[in-house]
Amino acid sequence: MAEDRDAEAVEIRAVGPADRALFARVAPEVFDGAVMPERLAAYLGSKDHIMVLALRDGEVVGQVAAVIHRHPDMPDELYIDNLGVTPALQRRGIGRRLMDAVFALGRARGCEEAWVATEFDNRPARALYTRLGPVEDEPVAFYLYEL
Repeated sequence: MAEDRDAEAVEIRAVGPADRALFARVAPEVFDGAVMPERLAAYLGSKDHIMVLALRDGEVVGQVAAVIHRHPDMPDELYIDNLGVTPALQRRGIGRRLMDAVFALGRARGCEEAWVATEFDNRPARALYTRLGPVEDEPVAFYLYEL
C-alpha cells in the first residue's frame, strides 16, 4: 500500500542546536506559523525543551515539541506543547511515532509523567491521545492570559 510506504520512509529524529538547517524545508501545517530562526535557536538551545521531527526526503513533515517542568515538590513531568503532521501524511501513524519518541526521551531525562491538552473539538488529536492509553483525569478549566 502506498500510504504504508510513505510512512515507512519517514525518519523520526530528536533534534538539538546543531540541527537548525533541517528546518529549511517544512511541509504545510506542521507548525502553527512560520518558524523564526531566532526563536528556533532559543528553543533548541534550552536544556528543558525537547523537539522530535518526522523527516521525509529532507523535508520536515511532522514535529512534536515538549517542555520538562521541574518542580520543587513533585517529580519532573513532560508537557507536550505541540504536535503537528502535514495534512498529506496524517492518519498514517506518524503522530503516534512522534509521541512514542518524545515519551521515551522524557523518561530518559527523568520525567515520571507526561501530559497534553488540546481543544475539545480537535477530534483527530483527541483520538490519537486516547489511543496512547492515558490515565483518565478530572476535567480542568483552562485560562489564557495575554502578557
